[in-house]
Amino acid sequence: MSVAEKTQKKSGGLGETVSVIVQALLLALVIRTLLFQPFSIPSGSMRPTLLEGDYLFVTKWSYGFSRYSLPFGPNIFSGRIWGSEPKRGDVVVFKFPPDPSVDYIKRVVGLPGDKIQVKDGQLFINDVAVPRVKVGQIDNHDITEENGPVDVYRETLPNGVTYDTLDLTQASIGDNTKEFKVPPGHYFMMGDNRDNSSDSRFTVGFVPEENLVGRANLIFFSIGGSASPLEIWKWPSQMRASRLFHFVN
Repeated sequence: MSVAEKTQKKSGGLGETVSVIVQALLLALVIRTLLFQPFSIPSGSMRPTLLEGDYLFVTKWSYGFSRYSLPFGPNIFSGRIWGSEPKRGDVVVFKFPPDPSVDYIKRVVGLPGDKIQVKDGQLFINDVAVPRVKVGQIDNHDITEENGPVDVYRETLPNGVTYDTLDLTQASIGDNTKEFKVPPGHYFMMGDNRDNSSDSRFTVGFVPEENLVGRANLIFFSIGGSASPLEIWKWPSQMRASRLFHFVN
């Protein structure tokens, strides 16, 4: 084989490798933009439903697509394409309205046009109290972040969606609020850890539909103790095996 042939073969092999890498990156970009996006839980605001150290898939097509469906959220169009409205009770990843570079995850409790208020720790939607029943206590620091038992209340929204909330403190600042009227094209979000959640009662405010990224769908990995999933040697003691492949309710 001549030097020219060897050079041509080497060049062709390098070109094929680059082509495969580019195609793989494009495929990953399409999947992340249109289908699924991995997301890690950054705080304890959604306890007991979601814990820090949970890694989950967010379905990007659930509510259609906006500029925030794309990496870095380029301002190339406004509104949503093939948009659909979240259901009350959905757990949603969205861009923090005051700073869209930050991702938040909360539960949708208020739809456009709703009146939302919290009185003595009980959620009211359009002047009707959402049923709230104490179902017991959790005495597990990994779930509550507290040293001691925490009261658990089960809420049932008007559409039948049921989930558990934590009540860490009696008469906390978020237990009594003013009445909020949700504007058109916006949503009211709350964390399930009601006394430890920055949500629409506070700095988050109403969330524009454009800021919705997707619906939290499936927990595919979970590890406690502030461990990284890359620290494989900690898996035997820190991995929460019972949470793997659980759908988010």
